[in-house]
Amino acid sequence: MSTPSPSSSRSSSPPGTPPNLHQNSIDPEVKWLVQKFGGTSVGKFALKIAADVVANYIDDNKVAIVCSARSGSTKALGTTNLLLRAASEALTRRKPASASASGAATPVSRGLFGAGSYGSDNNHSPPTSPKGRSRSSRSSSPPPLFGFTPINGNSGVGSQPDFSITVDIIRNEHVAAARTSINDPHILKELEDEIERDCEWLRNFLLAAKIIDEISPRSRDNIIGLGERLACKFMTAVLRDQGIDAEYVSLEDIVPPYDGEIVAEKALPQEFYDSLAAALGERLKQCGARVPVVTGFFGPVPGSLLRQVGRGYTDLCSALLAVGLEASELQIWKEVDGIFTADPRKVPTARLIPVISPDEAAELTYYGSEVVHPFTMEQAIRRKIPIRIKNVENPRGGGTVIHPDPEADELASPTTLTHVVPEPVSLASLHRLALATEESQRKRLPTAVTIKEHIVVLNINSNRKSVSHGFLAGIFSTLDKFGVVVDLISTSEVHVSMAIGDSLPPKVLDRLIKALKQNGTVSVHRDMAILSLVGHQMRNMVGIAGLMFTTLAQGNVNIEMISQGASEINISCVIDERDAVKALNLIHQSCLQIKPETSRGRGAHAFV
Repeated sequence: MSTPSPSSSRSSSPPGTPPNLHQNSIDPEVKWLVQKFGGTSVGKFALKIAADVVANYIDDNKVAIVCSARSGSTKALGTTNLLLRAASEALTRRKPASASASGAATPVSRGLFGAGSYGSDNNHSPPTSPKGRSRSSRSSSPPPLFGFTPINGNSGVGSQPDFSITVDIIRNEHVAAARTSINDPHILKELEDEIERDCEWLRNFLLAAKIIDEISPRSRDNIIGLGERLACKFMTAVLRDQGIDAEYVSLEDIVPPYDGEIVAEKALPQEFYDSLAAALGERLKQCGARVPVVTGFFGPVPGSLLRQVGRGYTDLCSALLAVGLEASELQIWKEVDGIFTADPRKVPTARLIPVISPDEAAELTYYGSEVVHPFTMEQAIRRKIPIRIKNVENPRGGGTVIHPDPEADELASPTTLTHVVPEPVSLASLHRLALATEESQRKRLPTAVTIKEHIVVLNINSNRKSVSHGFLAGIFSTLDKFGVVVDLISTSEVHVSMAIGDSLPPKVLDRLIKALKQNGTVSVHRDMAILSLVGHQMRNMVGIAGLMFTTLAQGNVNIEMISQGASEINISCVIDERDAVKALNLIHQSCLQIKPETSRGRGAHAFV
């Protein structure tokens, strides 16, 4: 089974749309700008994206847009969650239930690669528009925006499996969003046809999977990828409805051939991603002055996209696209203003960080802050492309820049010496410069503090008088066997303390503990949290560790274990989860020296 492949050809502007659509800059000297929008932004702020973000950038840039699958009215109704649910339901056996009993919409036409319009092959009345007009009363539709010609199918209507009801929910959520966001009847009609066709493809795909009772990793990729295809078609229609000449770009067939050996447990080499980035860049350059709206899903990756990359593949796609286009900047649009010195929901005095180093951003991601996945960040940073985190609700805000130049972070700091020593340089002036530089280094403070909750601590003590060289090897091989990722670890000759997430099922955790007991006695501490203080070149911050632990002691916060990262840009400790918010605020005030009345001064490198 394969997904339908949209035509790569572009048509002229359809009738009924504004004659002068807003296009990308045609100046050959203008560089590309890649904007990635998350599912929540696409789900809630589609009109704002079109009118307040994209429209304000395309005059001075060549903008390319990457979209994640739409969020729903609730988290459970998010497109990706619904697609995963439908895939699971396809492999679940149950007695058939009647369509009328389910209360869900009756499916329309069937066909592996297409579906007819509403009411074409059955007796159901066509839905009405928000203004009460019947879809059938409209004039004939213009040439398609998405390069498809509808293919009508036919089937009888009977009882529906569970996955079919879930597909109806996906369809209804997208149709409702389209009718809320789009005014042009021709654009709306075509988008509704696209949604109908894609959902019928999914229904037939899952039916085939149910018959053979199997969904392969590649099939699961195709199912999940439908979320990005629907989101990008939706955004393309919204942009055109708002007068922007957008083009839907599917990347299902973009992955170049790869002759290397594929090992499921190992990641693909960087050479694969380099060739993929080049292919992405070449594809988008074919769009001319149109604004490409690109699916974050990029097709059949060797070894499965979900296995190789995970659900963060949309961010990775945007980074590879920025590399392939040699973009001036990669913008990741969220619902927050950028990266803060602490979680502003828990720390009222948290401040925005304008500039941050890639290492700092990676550490914050590892230890609880949702920034950008380090592997995704690496693709752009290694090509010297800045990554800017911006707020779709505050498009005029500066956001936070993850800058590839490590010196840029220091240049942004208000504590960095910026005056120029005049000529000639006297011995006295050199002495004053040295003192000023020393004072500047003393005033350098950490960048941010973060917390990672829902942690379990495992302590293993060797029960042998003479510890064998295999003590640590036995522990790590056990962790590898159970696929456990360790967040923090502290070791000695006879003792190992590990902090892991509590996401393991209880039975699996019990088996892990039983296996670890072969190496010694094991104690378990639940409901813990990792508190991490992050800052560039923290090894030069004399006394910062002492200040951190003294502050926690004075706040009556007990420390279970301590660990400093090998990169020397973070100091972490494990505390009781019930003390997490108190500890965050204490460290934020003492180590970052940010108090409620402070308006500027990022001790943690400039914030506003």
